Amino acid sequence: MAAAPKTAAGAARVAPLTQDPHAIRDTPEKVLEVAIGHEVRTFRKKLGITVADVSAATDISVGMLSKIENGNTSPSLTTLQTLSRALGVPITSFFRGFEEERSAVFVKAGEGVDVERRGTRAGHQYNLLGHIGSNTAGVVVEPYLITLTEDSDVFPTFQHDGLEFLYMLEGEVVYRHGNNLYRMTSGDSLFFDADAPHGPEELTHLPIRYLSIISYPRGRGGD
Repeated sequence: MAAAPKTAAGAARVAPLTQDPHAIRDTPEKVLEVAIGHEVRTFRKKLGITVADVSAATDISVGMLSKIENGNTSPSLTTLQTLSRALGVPITSFFRGFEEERSAVFVKAGEGVDVERRGTRAGHQYNLLGHIGSNTAGVVVEPYLITLTEDSDVFPTFQHDGLEFLYMLEGEVVYRHGNNLYRMTSGDSLFFDADAPHGPEELTHLPIRYLSIISYPRGRGGD
């Protein structure tokens, strides 16, 4: 069996993470301004024009436009109307990000939805634990609880867009990713590029249960 080439011991070779998981957005009184500034910048960049171009078209100073885009000031309705005309968008579009609802899905134990996924073989139970369609991240995430029993087939590997994360809950399985095999038991995890062929190679100790979290760009599909 091939040894796993990338483990926690090789983490020093991984580029440092830049996102602070404990960071918060702007203070509450600045949330609306930040949302407006984000939309103004987005529409400007879609047009391929600079802040100076917008300034010339609106008579709003470059400094003021920079403050608006960075969420450092609260623009008047007159200013927003001027910007809406210059950028060719409705004035209400500047509030889109502020009004957008952020979704969450809570699933009680045992209440996930059993689904049939493409490539599913006999005895492979996929329990979908939640789904959020439209979101600000631009990605789709599918969390599954997968159960394999003595009735489960061993099958040809999957291959699809995106990334996948596995976390073993129960049992033992030899899992293939590309040319590498990983013997996984309770508490083990595997995170990989799902474009490589992957899937259970050997069902060593049944029953087997593991979490499978698949993420891919919106508009593309998983397995």
